[in-house]
Amino acid sequence: MEYSLVCHSLYALWSSPVKKKLILLSIMFLIWVYMLYSCVGYCSTMPSLVVDSHRGKETGSAVGKRTESSSRTDLVSRLLAKPQPWEDIESDYEEPSIRTAASRDLLNNELETDRADEWDEMRGEQQRAPEPSAMSSFSNGSGSKKLPQAIIIGVKKGGTRALLEFLRVHPDIRAVGAEPHFFDRNYENGLEWYRELMPKTLEGQITMEKTPSYFVTREAPARISAMSRDTKLIVVVRDPVTRAISDYTQTLSKKPDIPSFESLTFKNRTTGLIDTSWSAIQIGIYAKHLDNWLQYFPMEQILFVSGERLISDPAGELGRVQDFLGLKRIITDKHFYFNQTKGFPCLKKAEGSSKPHCLGKTKGRTHPNIDPEVVQRLRDFYRPFNMKFYQMTGHNFGWD
Repeated sequence: MEYSLVCHSLYALWSSPVKKKLILLSIMFLIWVYMLYSCVGYCSTMPSLVVDSHRGKETGSAVGKRTESSSRTDLVSRLLAKPQPWEDIESDYEEPSIRTAASRDLLNNELETDRADEWDEMRGEQQRAPEPSAMSSFSNGSGSKKLPQAIIIGVKKGGTRALLEFLRVHPDIRAVGAEPHFFDRNYENGLEWYRELMPKTLEGQITMEKTPSYFVTREAPARISAMSRDTKLIVVVRDPVTRAISDYTQTLSKKPDIPSFESLTFKNRTTGLIDTSWSAIQIGIYAKHLDNWLQYFPMEQILFVSGERLISDPAGELGRVQDFLGLKRIITDKHFYFNQTKGFPCLKKAEGSSKPHCLGKTKGRTHPNIDPEVVQRLRDFYRPFNMKFYQMTGHNFGWD
């Protein structure tokens, strides 16, 4: 009898239109509160950028605390150090032994330019950052922060930002926006500091980051290997001559008073001796840098993406990357359109947005006119290193 009364009461409660609406509203309110909580969890993983409009200064919490004077001194001292001799290729070009004052000034300019461009990229990301959808908020509010399983380690001015932006469309890839520079500038902060920079991920999702300077940092391979020997590495490479000019163009955009490209390229213009102490030249000796990485990682764990094909066939290159990461090929031709003005492919829909997205103003700068003889001399210089790189990777990138 009591059971029947209870059932009758519950039925009466549910059958009442007013009470039914109250119950449904209560359930919807609880769902809304949980989604709000999830959104807070998502926002906490985003790198923050604080701009002081009165002083014109910028600070970023995503890259942690920095002691600018000491970290810059350490980085400059490492880059100014004499490169280790590389015996695989005989060449008539001398290794640098002493850098001039002008070279040191240029190096400081390049470091400042790199950081300025990083802030520009972060500002661009925040300006286009959409409100997360209900599903993305739900998933990102849970999960945990993990050390990256895959890292884009290079190269500067090769197309790393484009690759990362394209990859972030994939639902199983979560990537930090700002470059952490952990394995070159901030290693003393420890792995827990590094982990805290990463976004939260669910089971089956991959955590990624990109810092192009890792590829040319001598200590980076050992440090990444110490973190995890299973880390997958991605390197975006580009014609080293075009890359060097692009590198110079970036510095020139911030420091218009720097010496000409031609004067920086040669130690002695009469003899045609290339100045390999200039980082814009040194970065493009890919085979030399790869040799350092192969001391710690097998070739099977390194994927080389063509910067040229990333422009001409983005879906094809993204397919290779998704295969390398063990992910389903979700990013396809339907995600891209070619922007004739910028000369680059753009996303029809960016991550979490319904609007098209192209890379910011720091990408696709117009290159200055360079003396064709200088360009040819550089091609002659890089040719033996390119051939060695083709042999090491088993892929002809067609730069010669």
